[in-house]
Amino acid sequence: MGRLLITFLLVQEEILREPILYLSIFLKRHRQDYYDRLQAIREKGDWEGWLAFFLEGVAAVSTEATATARAIVRLREEERVRIGQELGRRAASGLQLLEYLFRNPVVSVKRVEEVTGLSQPAANALTNALEEVGVLREMTGRKTYRIFGFDRYLQLFQEREVRT
Repeated sequence: MGRLLITFLLVQEEILREPILYLSIFLKRHRQDYYDRLQAIREKGDWEGWLAFFLEGVAAVSTEATATARAIVRLREEERVRIGQELGRRAASGLQLLEYLFRNPVVSVKRVEEVTGLSQPAANALTNALEEVGVLREMTGRKTYRIFGFDRYLQLFQEREVRT
């Protein structure tokens, strides 16, 4: 609970615009140190030790967030090039969908219709084309009501969680 309050405090004080630094990642990795630092506050009033530990966490999580942001920018450019080269006449709709996928990396064909303004057959063809070139991956295993994931984008965040 305290970790969440610290993040909200940083946002409220406009140190962060959004709560993008998830300090819980660092605190989970260093759980014993976290508890030891809290105990040192209770027993010895060692706020300086806690603050140094906390700031070390902010620095570590910031470095990881920066690396993730750079990876997202690289991925966006790589996928834009791939879609431009591989999709031919569908490239404009593919690029439009790609921008949506960076905000919502899991889509249905119905959502592709809504985002792009394509008909159901054209949206289905676009998702199939994006699946063929490796941008999307079908996640349900079904023939109808399929759900697709923007796999490479999702992996950026799964890799970050694995390091926790």
